[in-house]
Amino acid sequence: MSEFLLYYKRPDPTTWVYLSSFLTIGLFFVFHRFWSVRNLDIVLLILLAPGLLMVHEGRRRHLREVEFGEIAIREKARQENDSGSELPPLSETSSQRKSSRRTLPRPEFDTTAMLVRTYPVQEQDAATVDTVESESPADQPGDKPADQPEDAAKQTESPPTETPTADSPAETTEALSIQEETNVPLVTTPDALDERLEATAEDPDPDATDAELSAKQLQRSGFILLFAVEFAILIRLLIDPLMVRRPLLDPNLTVGGLYFISISLFIFMMANVATSTPRMKVWQGPQLGPGYALMHRLPTITTRPVSTALAGEEPATEDELDLSSRSWTMLARILAITAHLAIVVGVVLIGNRHFGNVRAGVGCATLYLMLPYTAQMTGRVDHALPAALLLWAVLNYRRPLIAGIFLGLAAGLVYYPLFLLPLWCSFYWQRGVRRFAVGVLATLSILMILLTVGGTDSFVDHLRRMFGLFVPTMEPRGIWGLGWDPRWRLPVIVAFGILSSLFAAWPSPKNLGTLIGCSAAVMVAAQFWHGYGGGLYIAWFLPLLLLTIFRPNLQDRVALKVVDRGAAGPALASDSVSDLQAI
Repeated sequence: MSEFLLYYKRPDPTTWVYLSSFLTIGLFFVFHRFWSVRNLDIVLLILLAPGLLMVHEGRRRHLREVEFGEIAIREKARQENDSGSELPPLSETSSQRKSSRRTLPRPEFDTTAMLVRTYPVQEQDAATVDTVESESPADQPGDKPADQPEDAAKQTESPPTETPTADSPAETTEALSIQEETNVPLVTTPDALDERLEATAEDPDPDATDAELSAKQLQRSGFILLFAVEFAILIRLLIDPLMVRRPLLDPNLTVGGLYFISISLFIFMMANVATSTPRMKVWQGPQLGPGYALMHRLPTITTRPVSTALAGEEPATEDELDLSSRSWTMLARILAITAHLAIVVGVVLIGNRHFGNVRAGVGCATLYLMLPYTAQMTGRVDHALPAALLLWAVLNYRRPLIAGIFLGLAAGLVYYPLFLLPLWCSFYWQRGVRRFAVGVLATLSILMILLTVGGTDSFVDHLRRMFGLFVPTMEPRGIWGLGWDPRWRLPVIVAFGILSSLFAAWPSPKNLGTLIGCSAAVMVAAQFWHGYGGGLYIAWFLPLLLLTIFRPNLQDRVALKVVDRGAAGPALASDSVSDLQAI
């Protein structure tokens, strides 16, 4: 973005929370009706941001402490081995790593520390390598007395680093002139760091350092705040079918102004996705859990500022240097941009076609793009893509077959939308349930067939992961690894199953309004038992929640009246023409 906007720099997530909160209040708060449900909804949306920031800041600090421990272990091994010997692999157990962090002095790094990675050295980088070795924590002033000239002579007489050849796969360190958001030299791969984060969560608290305990406490507080707000949102969605009177409360801006703000925000966010570098899911949250194999292979595109350089840009990372990772990175960027575009367009079309109010649809799209969660998680495909598929299932609710295809895709990719089937089958029970079931089953069957193409895992393992066909994990991940006993997930899962089954009978009869609101309620309830990052997958219910907030009274939109009997007719074709005119 700095090539197009001079001196552009991405805002810090905390700064964006303040700016977006004020802008949200100015555009959508109903000042002439202070005590209204709309104002309560706006407050709940704003309150999602503090918990999300606390979780990611705590994870960042925890990651920094794990990296400090790994650095201490490597420095101890460097001191105990000869200068020309290769460092041993970091294969210690988590208790040994804890012991090393407690017994070894913590390395001191100033705010101008360089990010250190492991790369195959090249000829033009020899000077850089010498600079890194001279600035390593082990060679800082104070580690070696100044009255030892023979040590200095040994350093000056040490042979220069040789360029490795194909027969000599030696690796050395290369300094990147950027400053990571953690200000910590990174010496391990993201996958290894993710495993060590989980390993440190399994250790008892007495074995953890004070900094790690503080980081875990910050994450725990953030998750508790997120769950509290999401529980209030769940209650709000459950009582929504009882709210018959729904006065028209449009945004405090014209349609043209809303279009301008939403288009500008979308361009900025998608440009951040296109120009950012990939990071694995360790940087922004736990792994996905049950779901399609493709979702586990896509990297996360970090869009939050990670560098002090202009516009937050940074040189190529180790993942980008790998040719096999570039295609996955490009696919992740394309899917992320396409998913957010589908969400924005889908919300506008639903507002125009099903609500009869294009201003409400554009307002929903603008609010979605303004929320801090969207700016922070723009590069997470596993967040945005299922949300887009669910939204387009709602958009095509008059065509049961197409709606079933979109819902089947969402359920096949991330598993959790499978619990929407009782609600949607009940909606189509009077008309269209067979076509809807055919669409869902056909889509899931195609996804299952594609699992047989390539891959290293067996077909049975892919199916088990896709449909969650295993005992609920008791491993501590997310909030369940920060002090909550994982066994308490079992009663939460039972309560969630009862709630999703209840929607098959209540409310009755079901209309488009209850379909949207209850679908959002199911996806909110899934956050409470999500074993890998529950509470963080806000995009799964956010577009549906915004539609519920802005929707009019839709009691007449029942399947028996609006669902076509067979193939698409002239009425549906005219609807498509009106959709294009609205855009």
